[in-house]
Amino acid sequence: MLRGAALRVTAPRLAVLTAVYQHPHSDTDTILGQVRQTLGAVSHQAVYDVLRALTAAKLLRRIQPMGTVARYETRVGDNHHHLVCRSCGAIVDVACAVGEAPCLTAADDNGFVLDEAEVLYWGLCPDCAALPAPLPNP
Repeated sequence: MLRGAALRVTAPRLAVLTAVYQHPHSDTDTILGQVRQTLGAVSHQAVYDVLRALTAAKLLRRIQPMGTVARYETRVGDNHHHLVCRSCGAIVDVACAVGEAPCLTAADDNGFVLDEAEVLYWGLCPDCAALPAPLPNP
């Protein structure tokens, strides 16, 4: 996979890829923790650099729902979308909204050649929706 993207195979790159495969939609701190469990001492900057290289090579996809930190996933190239829980922050993949990529037709493409749509659905996950509503403050 790395060689196919013209990247050298290094222990940090393998560790980051493994961490993201095992923990989809992870943030940088979670990935860093997983990499450190595998390799020992690794700097934040090294993990940031690897994430940037893997994202540029399209081996990882970076998503950043509004108001949250960036997350990474290995599911790339299929133009899928995400469900985000407003309460706990859980993120789940969901298939393309309608039809072929870019999934949605813009009302006015302003001359752009569209090839991708990024859609975030917001709501409550089943666990959070099952919780009783908080009592109002008196």
